[in-house]
Amino acid sequence: MKTSQTTHLATGALVLAIVSTVNGAEPAATTTPASATPPKPAASAGLANDWLREHNQSLTPWDIGGQVRARYEVKDGGGSFPVRDFRRSGVDNDNSYFLLREKLHVGYTDNWFSAYVEGRDSSTTGDDRNPNPEADGADLHQAYVGLGNAKNFPLTAKIGRQEFVYGDERLVGNADWNNLGRVFDAAKLSYEDKNLWVDAFSGRVVLADDGSFNIANDYDWFSGVYASTRTLIPKQETQLYLLARDTSAGSPTATAGSPQAGGPGARDIYTFGARVKSLPGQFKGWDYGAEAAGQVGSINLGGVRLDQRAFAASAGGGYTWAKAFGSPRLGIEYNFASGDSNSKDGKSGTFENLFPTNYKHYGYMDLIGWRNIHNPRLSASLKPAKPLTLTLDYHLFWLADTSDFFYPEAGAGRSAAGSYGINPTFDSFVGSELNLDAIYAPKPWLALRAGYGHFFVGKYVENSLAGVGGSTGADWLYLQATFNF
Repeated sequence: MKTSQTTHLATGALVLAIVSTVNGAEPAATTTPASATPPKPAASAGLANDWLREHNQSLTPWDIGGQVRARYEVKDGGGSFPVRDFRRSGVDNDNSYFLLREKLHVGYTDNWFSAYVEGRDSSTTGDDRNPNPEADGADLHQAYVGLGNAKNFPLTAKIGRQEFVYGDERLVGNADWNNLGRVFDAAKLSYEDKNLWVDAFSGRVVLADDGSFNIANDYDWFSGVYASTRTLIPKQETQLYLLARDTSAGSPTATAGSPQAGGPGARDIYTFGARVKSLPGQFKGWDYGAEAAGQVGSINLGGVRLDQRAFAASAGGGYTWAKAFGSPRLGIEYNFASGDSNSKDGKSGTFENLFPTNYKHYGYMDLIGWRNIHNPRLSASLKPAKPLTLTLDYHLFWLADTSDFFYPEAGAGRSAAGSYGINPTFDSFVGSELNLDAIYAPKPWLALRAGYGHFFVGKYVENSLAGVGGSTGADWLYLQATFNF
């Protein structure tokens, strides 16, 4: 942990003192447009807000609160050092650590103007990784202003440091499971009426630099247009999008020295796609969802500019027995993302999944992302009590193309001398993952969570690691508590 608990508390108090002089709006991170107008108030506005408004109604436009989240994780055999994943001997690929994240925010909303400021402190204890991707001392997480009111006029704007969350977060998400989360310095223009909303945005992802003020990667621009309607096709949400990531040569060395230093190499990648999802309760217990995305453009790999031609898709559905005990649900899903079939043909076929929140889609162990995979998934859930949700997931993984790398959740493909690399003659079956998860939320402001995962290695991993002492499965265990106030 880079700072003491006393320093954390003092810094948090300073952040709160500073932001209390600034107007702010609530930080809604949803698939609806980031309108300057807040949504209809919930039954509770949060412990702090409820108490303040009860004692002084003039504070109703203000939003004051925060979150404390603590998590302990145990990783055995994989999950912390991708090139060491599943190695039986010769390396240390076990890691256990405690994560702590505190957030404080102040916001204000009137009829046509809103603003929001949020500070965040993220620390770890016992983590073997150095530099540590989960540690970033007290810093600015969000700070934006909103202009307009969609109830009175359909155009609104949001400018400043903010989260982006769209669809199922397969391509654009806030990565909130991470101890830091993801934000952008960006501007967003939104159109909203009763049938349609459209966001147009442009900005740069913010890089964590522990010990210094976090700044955006000036060499990595992300822009897009994202549209959604619930009336074009009855009983479902239909979304269309075009996303552009334009990264120049300076990106890899941006904010050198931090665990999140820089970004990918030069590339101009354009992603176009569509997503559909059934609306709740429209099909007598059945539900479905699907998404497909294509990519064109170019990417610089090893000093050579290659044409980008890639594709990804996901489709799934399930059935919920709403009147049975615990409202059990069974579901099935299939995820695909293309790989590169020929590294010498002047083209790149590896799908780039941009800025995702991966863990909830391709295994909670966060070992694999939406790149070069075939991934069938079976899931089941049960609510034996109102505040308790139990889920079970089972994933199978094959490489879409063995002429490409076995990619981790993020970053470059797994490659290490004598083990991982490109192995086109190997069996493509990577393995399977079993996840158990329990969430207990007795109060709106408190959530307790625990989970376990095991990864069973397949022939591809066994063959890759045969020359370095063999392979082994991986285990993961976590306990988490979240307190919102």
